[in-house]
Amino acid sequence: MKKIRGANLGNWLVLEKWMEPELFEDTGTEDETWLVRRMDPEKLAERMKQHRDTYVTEEDFAALSSHGVNLARIPVPYFIFGDRPPFIGCVEYLDQAFEWALKYDIQIMIDLHTCPGSQNGYDNGGLTGVCKWCKDPAEVEFELTVLERLAERYGSHPALYGIEVLNEPISWLVYFTAPSTGKAENQEEAKGSGHVPMPFLKQFYRDAYRRLRAILPPEKVIVFHDGFRLGAWKDFFVKEGMQNVALDTHIYVFAMENFVPIHKPWVYQLYINSQRRLVEKAARYTPVIVGEWCISNKYALAAETDEEKSRRFRELAKKQLKAWSASAGFIYWNYQLRRDLNLHMDEEWKDSWDLRRCWKEKWMPDFKGKSLREE
Repeated sequence: MKKIRGANLGNWLVLEKWMEPELFEDTGTEDETWLVRRMDPEKLAERMKQHRDTYVTEEDFAALSSHGVNLARIPVPYFIFGDRPPFIGCVEYLDQAFEWALKYDIQIMIDLHTCPGSQNGYDNGGLTGVCKWCKDPAEVEFELTVLERLAERYGSHPALYGIEVLNEPISWLVYFTAPSTGKAENQEEAKGSGHVPMPFLKQFYRDAYRRLRAILPPEKVIVFHDGFRLGAWKDFFVKEGMQNVALDTHIYVFAMENFVPIHKPWVYQLYINSQRRLVEKAARYTPVIVGEWCISNKYALAAETDEEKSRRFRELAKKQLKAWSASAGFIYWNYQLRRDLNLHMDEEWKDSWDLRRCWKEKWMPDFKGKSLREE
């Protein structure tokens, strides 16, 4: 396969409130777990069906293909098969995505994005402020069985690129600096929360690989998130004898601006270069995919004119596209936020997270350019 030039289809089968707050209206909730707990079951079913039916359609796969996207990373929840009530399953939507992908020559990376009890305490892990999954052996086993069922269902499908074992299992440093830590809706439920230790994560990855590789054809890739510890893996996957695997890392300039005042072009370049070097170092052992990134940054948002804002966005897009092209590929977060592109988001900083808007405003080139097609 050519190098990955991808887009994430987030907020479709796994909800994130910041991306489409309207889904959470009148509930007073901050994450999908509490949305499900609080809403009347009939209203919940209606709202979820409306969202899933319309948020991603065949039209989107056609648009992705026209812009040179060759892979869609699709986050899915642990309850995808509908066996964890009151959560509503959604496997039929993933089935449909595979048929669209095949039609438009796009491959799919299935990304198991959530765990019961959460692996990071983020809203994208399904339960804000709670991170206890790794302490419950029964739920760890359940997560492994979900991976097996996904492999059995889609392993032989020609549109499958591979399966990502788990999204963003959180490290000690990230857990204790994350804004969501300590903000659980129910503090009793959050007791015992903490980061995902490296020894546990390595063993989980061993178990997941063994069980997936027993089902998947050898050409399908098994993807592992770096757990916010890109430099820690080194030759782990090689020593374990794992075949056809990749390491996923997420690099957000916007997130780093919370810690480092990178508000000048040369500082952005310095940061991006440092991240590129980390990617290249890790890739000496295992192929690395930049599985989430975006061009959102405070330097562009601070511009005094729309023309200058656009120039700054284009500048950062160019820097990142050049840097991440040194990896096995990149996947933008996210393809879209609010479905109606004619409506701007409730906060300006969110606009540049929407790849469709980035293309529309010409902040981002499409992914068909010669420089982006290295084998």
